[in-house]
Amino acid sequence: MTGRADLWVRRTTIGCVGMLTLIAGTVSYLHMHLLVETHGQPGWVAALTPLSVDGMIVAASTTLLAESRSGNRGGLLPWALLIIGSAASLAANVAVAEPTATGRVIAAWPSFAGQSSVSVGRSGREAKVLAWQWALANRTGNGSLPSGKDIGREHERHERWGRLVKCAGLAGELDTQT
Repeated sequence: MTGRADLWVRRTTIGCVGMLTLIAGTVSYLHMHLLVETHGQPGWVAALTPLSVDGMIVAASTTLLAESRSGNRGGLLPWALLIIGSAASLAANVAVAEPTATGRVIAAWPSFAGQSSVSVGRSGREAKVLAWQWALANRTGNGSLPSGKDIGREHERHERWGRLVKCAGLAGELDTQT
């Protein structure tokens, strides 16, 4: 893929993920607010509780994204907070739904779509660029690049992924000057 096409794909993905996140956050906020209010909490508590759940999801997600961009997998705490926050958000959406299968799917869908799109939207290219930079910095004594197996192992991926990174890097596809 050309640099221009890759940039277009990345920007489109970012826009779509942003739009889905906004939709999911709005619907989730309304559902959670209704749920908290229905269970007898004062208005200010009903207004703040959804923000505490969504804030936890955002904090965990951005922490994991930062870790991923630096080539790490992230710690147990951000993963646990992301899973717990996502489950709480999804549960609140389903809890206020019309008590039919269709009603529950409709209520859960925005949350599911938003959470799923964030995972899909994380650029695989960023991980490959980091792996290529690692490979360049870890040449062997005679100047040759690490094997695909070594690249994959270093980045907790399969050997095939490491070979693909090496081929893409050698072809100039992972250069960061665009």
